[in-house]
Amino acid sequence: MAEVLEFRVPAGSDRTLLVWGLEPELGLEHSLFSAFSRFGPLYSVRAHRNAAVAGPGYYAVIKFYSARDASRAQRACNGQKLFQKSPLKVCVCTKQKGFQQQVVALSSNKCQELANHYLGFNGWSSRIITLQNASGFDGENEELGRTSQQRSVKYMCAVEVTVPNHGVRARGVALGEADVENGEDPLEFVTAVRRAQKLAAGKALSSAFQKILLVVLENGKVAVEYNSSQEEPTDSLTAEELKGLVQVNELSLEQFDLEEEELLCDLSFDDEFPSWEMPSN
Repeated sequence: MAEVLEFRVPAGSDRTLLVWGLEPELGLEHSLFSAFSRFGPLYSVRAHRNAAVAGPGYYAVIKFYSARDASRAQRACNGQKLFQKSPLKVCVCTKQKGFQQQVVALSSNKCQELANHYLGFNGWSSRIITLQNASGFDGENEELGRTSQQRSVKYMCAVEVTVPNHGVRARGVALGEADVENGEDPLEFVTAVRRAQKLAAGKALSSAFQKILLVVLENGKVAVEYNSSQEEPTDSLTAEELKGLVQVNELSLEQFDLEEEELLCDLSFDDEFPSWEMPSN
């Protein structure tokens, strides 16, 4: 049976593994990542100290993008020692207290990681159609109650992602904004401009990937489809029309929250390791 993957933060307990019986060791999350990433790409690996009532040791929450990969990993790793002296217990989470169904877009780095895994480094490409100043008139920031010493710069970016072997193209448009605390400092202004440009480009790339669906077959082959439900009015504009576009719908930064809180099974914890993320490409 085919599985459809979106470029979004994995939601649903069937993609989340709970691992317990972990022994304390340096680089525990790195060891977990090495052991479980053999079954498929991982969104996150987080290790936590057991609650006091559960005794010494650690447990971990591992999020896969694919429910099929999570299931294979659970069957293969449950009861195995892997990288420690005692066997681990691994289960698929079936109940998550207060689980939120909010749809959260992947960050641009995570989108690229997922695309590289399923499509290959040369299986897709992206290009910036336009990147332009959208800060508006000089008086705009003053109307918002800001002085000339404190203002913001805004940049609009349009990005196109192409998957040539599947004939799929998708566009994303986004706005990036950065504050300039001291408008009299040219270096600070340039830094803010670069920050706004980088933010706009990253959000636009993520927005483009939201319109792409990965259809993973049982034999491992991947098909790519265009998600028309995510289509926007700007998708039908030509490159020249996009370059002349200044007003865009500003996307909330909450849609690209990289510190998404893990909502776990009915377990508590009093301390945790810092999150270990996969390296960016």
